[in-house]
Amino acid sequence: MLKGFKEFVMRGNVVDLAVAVVIGAAFTKIIGAVVDGLINPLIAAIFGKPDISGVWKFEINQSVFSIGLILQAALNFLFVAAAVYFFIVMPLNKLAERRARGQEPEPDPLTTDQELLTEIRDLLRTRQQ
Repeated sequence: MLKGFKEFVMRGNVVDLAVAVVIGAAFTKIIGAVVDGLINPLIAAIFGKPDISGVWKFEINQSVFSIGLILQAALNFLFVAAAVYFFIVMPLNKLAERRARGQEPEPDPLTTDQELLTEIRDLLRTRQQ
């Protein structure tokens, strides 16, 4: 029973997932700081306050509907997605592009038929010379 559990835990995809969760938690703090320190002050400069969830409310039969809460959640999602893209994804893509510039992709290995045809071609060339 323990052997099966050990094999499950030590699979590559489980370990990769665990690493992704830990790295994601670390990036959450960075992205939160970018949103709180840079983007929310911009919202405050535009709308007068950094949180619009308290605005645009209406009430029907003592039930409160908040359009501002939905807009705030949508804006937070967009801001976090933009921060992740511009501060993490885009620089990593540029780095990968720079690394790949000097490298040519390796050609696909020849199939058995292609190897035989290449040998025949080479033998015919040597006969002609």
